[in-house]
Amino acid sequence: MRRADRLMKITHFLRQHRQAVTARQVAEHFSICQRTVYRDIQCLMDSGVPIRGEAGVGYTIDKQYFMPPIAFDADELEAIALGISMVRQWTDQRFADKANSALDKVQAVLPASLQGELQQITTYAVPNRPAVPWSVNFSDLREHIRKGQKIDLAYADERGQHTNRTVRPLALLFFNPVWLLTTWCELRQDFRNFRLDRMQKLTANGDVFADEADKNLAAYLALVKECHDRA
Repeated sequence: MRRADRLMKITHFLRQHRQAVTARQVAEHFSICQRTVYRDIQCLMDSGVPIRGEAGVGYTIDKQYFMPPIAFDADELEAIALGISMVRQWTDQRFADKANSALDKVQAVLPASLQGELQQITTYAVPNRPAVPWSVNFSDLREHIRKGQKIDLAYADERGQHTNRTVRPLALLFFNPVWLLTTWCELRQDFRNFRLDRMQKLTANGDVFADEADKNLAAYLALVKECHDRA
């Protein structure tokens, strides 16, 4: 865990407790040594976080404290929670863990007046059909998109015909319950969408592609909008 993330989580951990929290409790919760806890607490105090207490006694934090400039109203919090619920339901465990981590960070920066809002969420994403399974690694694919890495793709279409493609991955699109990978296909020299559940094998081939204006995500979205406007 990065130190910046740990400091955020320690702040939230202290806010969750009404009584003083000892360095040992913090160390056990985050699987770190007590010396690291002392350094982290001192770092937070030096940066202006209103923590009271000392080593050997325990620490408390002013419950009115929150970390500006991030602030949300009740509807924004509900929208965030709904998005996180959808990630949990329709992606993979690695991405779901990231969603949970994001929610922890949101909770950590909420002012006291909004702390109860996330416990009163009334909007949820509930699966209305079985998820369509896939064998490729969802989170690795997101990483290939982020890094602009070309991928070699073994694919079977709806008729069961097999093909091998080299593509530029541009985005992941969700059409419940199916995920599509939007790409620039080097074989067809055009944009193509591929269903994740029909991918048999996917590997990054080591090539990094440039952001070309006629082959990137913005060009694809402009094409989709043009088609929609004509319809």
